Amino acid sequence: MRTGPKQKKVEIVDQEVVYQGHYRVDRYRLRHSLYTGGMGQEISREVFKRGDAVAVLPYDPRRDEVVLIEQFRIAAQLQGEDPWMLEIVAGLIEPGEHVEDVAGREAQEEAGLELERLLPIARYYASPGASTEVVTMFCALVDASTADGIHGLDEEGEDIRVVRVPFGAVSGLVDDGLLRNSPVLIGLQWLLLNRDRLRAEFAV
Repeated sequence: MRTGPKQKKVEIVDQEVVYQGHYRVDRYRLRHSLYTGGMGQEISREVFKRGDAVAVLPYDPRRDEVVLIEQFRIAAQLQGEDPWMLEIVAGLIEPGEHVEDVAGREAQEEAGLELERLLPIARYYASPGASTEVVTMFCALVDASTADGIHGLDEEGEDIRVVRVPFGAVSGLVDDGLLRNSPVLIGLQWLLLNRDRLRAEFAV
């Protein structure tokens, strides 16, 4: 299927750094091709440059359990919601790192897990209208019986609780509104579609 207008052209008129801290925000003035032909008017967009990330859904096909983590998130607090969120393992990719290595490191740091096998789920933009961040997501086969306790790096102020969830209880978490971020929902939707295959192949 063809996407976009027949002519695909983007003209960057100007770029400036408007914020530089732990992350960076740039402002762009630009024009781009239109579906009706020709170039559109000049528009201004701010872009959050955060770096790319890896997300990992740990799943034990023998026990039929997923391993989630729970931690504080300031954005939910600012929205007036419970800021302790159930999530899957995730972390930023540093320059020169391989995504598989980051997946293993973050699983150990956030959940104390050793990964047996990584299965690709998707590669997607977290919020393409405002951020350059691309998330590479995996399902990781693990021994869930080893998942327990509180984890995270003190130097990063992390306080992460491990939560083991029987697969049969996952839909209840969704129905109760306890899963409120995109990586956990995307990962669990993929698992819903692929669980029977994983159990047939790996639950031995």
